[in-house]
Amino acid sequence: MTTHLKAGEIENKGAKKVWSVAEFAKRYRLDKAEEARLLKLLGPFASQQELLMNASRAPRFR
Repeated sequence: MTTHLKAGEIENKGAKKVWSVAEFAKRYRLDKAEEARLLKLLGPFASQQELLMNASRAPRFR
Protein backbone atom coordinates (compact mmCIF):
# COMPACT_ATOMS: atom_id res chain seq x y z
CA MET A 1 0.00 0.00 0.00
CA THR A 2 1.28 3.48 -0.80
CA THR A 3 0.43 6.83 0.72
CA HIS A 4 0.89 10.34 -0.53
CA LEU A 5 3.30 12.51 1.48
CA LYS A 6 3.32 16.27 1.35
CA ALA A 7 6.70 17.99 1.00
CA GLY A 8 6.13 20.06 4.15
CA GLU A 9 5.65 16.95 6.28
CA ILE A 10 8.92 15.38 5.15
CA GLU A 11 11.09 18.44 5.72
CA ASN A 12 9.87 19.19 9.25
CA LYS A 13 9.80 15.68 10.68
CA GLY A 14 12.78 14.12 12.38
CA ALA A 15 15.38 16.76 11.62
CA LYS A 16 18.13 16.62 14.23
CA LYS A 17 20.84 19.20 14.62
CA VAL A 18 24.27 17.57 14.35
CA TRP A 19 27.23 19.33 15.96
CA SER A 20 30.95 18.93 15.73
CA VAL A 21 32.13 17.96 19.21
CA ALA A 22 34.96 20.52 18.99
CA GLU A 23 32.53 23.33 18.09
CA PHE A 24 30.17 22.28 20.88
CA ALA A 25 33.01 22.30 23.41
CA LYS A 26 34.09 25.75 22.29
CA ARG A 27 30.57 27.15 22.37
CA TYR A 28 29.77 25.74 25.83
CA ARG A 29 33.26 26.55 27.21
CA LEU A 30 34.18 22.97 28.08
CA ASP A 31 37.74 22.21 29.11
CA LYS A 32 40.03 20.00 27.01
CA ALA A 33 39.56 16.96 29.26
CA GLU A 34 35.77 17.09 28.84
CA GLU A 35 36.13 17.61 25.09
CA ALA A 36 38.41 14.55 24.90
CA ARG A 37 35.90 12.50 26.93
CA LEU A 38 33.06 13.46 24.58
CA LEU A 39 35.18 12.68 21.52
CA LYS A 40 35.99 9.24 22.94
CA LEU A 41 32.36 8.60 23.88
CA LEU A 42 30.52 9.99 20.83
CA GLY A 43 33.09 10.43 18.05
CA PRO A 44 33.73 13.66 16.09
CA PHE A 45 30.05 14.42 15.43
CA ALA A 46 26.92 13.91 17.52
CA SER A 47 23.37 15.17 17.79
CA GLN A 48 22.68 18.17 19.98
CA GLN A 49 20.62 16.03 22.34
CA GLU A 50 23.43 13.50 22.83
CA LEU A 51 25.96 16.24 23.53
CA LEU A 52 23.76 18.09 25.99
CA MET A 53 22.89 14.92 27.90
CA ASN A 54 26.51 13.72 28.16
CA ALA A 55 28.41 16.96 28.75
CA SER A 56 29.27 18.06 32.25
CA ARG A 57 30.73 21.42 33.15
CA ALA A 58 32.52 22.43 36.30
CA PRO A 59 30.54 25.10 38.18
CA ARG A 60 31.79 28.65 37.77
CA PHE A 61 32.00 30.23 41.19
CA ARG A 62 32.51 33.92 41.69
